[in-house]
Amino acid sequence: MNNINGTNFNLGLNNNFNNSDPFNGGPKPDIIIQELDSEKIKFILTNTELSVANALRRLMIAEVPTIAIDMVEIELNTSVLADEFIAHRLGLIPLDSMEAEKIKYTRECNCSQYCPNCSVELTLHAKCVQDGQSLEVCSRDLQTSDPRVSPVLKDDNDKGILIAKLRKGQELKVKCVAKKGVAKEHAKWSPCAAVAFEYDPHNRLRHTHYWKEEDEKKEWPLGTNAIQEPPMTDDEPFDYNATPNKFYFTVEEIVMSALKRLQEKLGMLQIALADDTTEQLHLRQQQQRQQEQQEAQEQALLRQRYIPQSDDNLSFS
Repeated sequence: MNNINGTNFNLGLNNNFNNSDPFNGGPKPDIIIQELDSEKIKFILTNTELSVANALRRLMIAEVPTIAIDMVEIELNTSVLADEFIAHRLGLIPLDSMEAEKIKYTRECNCSQYCPNCSVELTLHAKCVQDGQSLEVCSRDLQTSDPRVSPVLKDDNDKGILIAKLRKGQELKVKCVAKKGVAKEHAKWSPCAAVAFEYDPHNRLRHTHYWKEEDEKKEWPLGTNAIQEPPMTDDEPFDYNATPNKFYFTVEEIVMSALKRLQEKLGMLQIALADDTTEQLHLRQQQQRQQEQQEAQEQALLRQRYIPQSDDNLSFS
């Protein structure tokens, strides 16, 4: 994939944002792509609030669905490593999750435990038969039942992640079941190593308090994003009403999935608010009807108590 510098990309969230008060009538959120390659994307998010930018960051870290090994059946293990240790290593091997959206969550599937609709089986069988030389068992040795989900490899010469080393006569045979999940359930489903997130590189808003010994500028040099904004002057007054509206991200290519998740959550929030508003309206109407009925009963009782009786019903002793 070629690098893209300075490309504007309009978010698909405008309608949702404009319906909320902070964005009503204001400029629409935009993304300026600074760098894009096969491994990462570097972009600037503008015309939005810190809460929205932080929500996007949290979504990229914890709520983008991926595929990871969730169940491991050790059929044979004569290596020096314990079964639990190998199972843990297998669970942390990154798998290609480009087709994760086409796989169901286990909780949404009708199967009893797992099936091809909600999981992918991977097998591994390795045995060392060479004298004086150990055999490295790597993630490339995993055989998948679905070519869409396989261990992530850099190129054809990449062996992948080391799982175990076997000496002569040692053997390892396992069966793995990979499932769909998100990182807030377990770190093995994390879609990225980290999300670089920065705003206000010159610290105009005083959100960062620098510890210093002598000179703050020498001990805390500016980051690379500082060139995107005008530098501060020593006599620049502090703006108490200023808010951040320009945010710098560097992350692996999961932005579109995170934006889709953000759209889904905003849609769910709008539906919940609409349902809540309708329910509150019905509740208020019901309370108003009950109050009117109670007032009518009280007025009827008052009329019966204070209206004088007719002479026909009077009796004299």
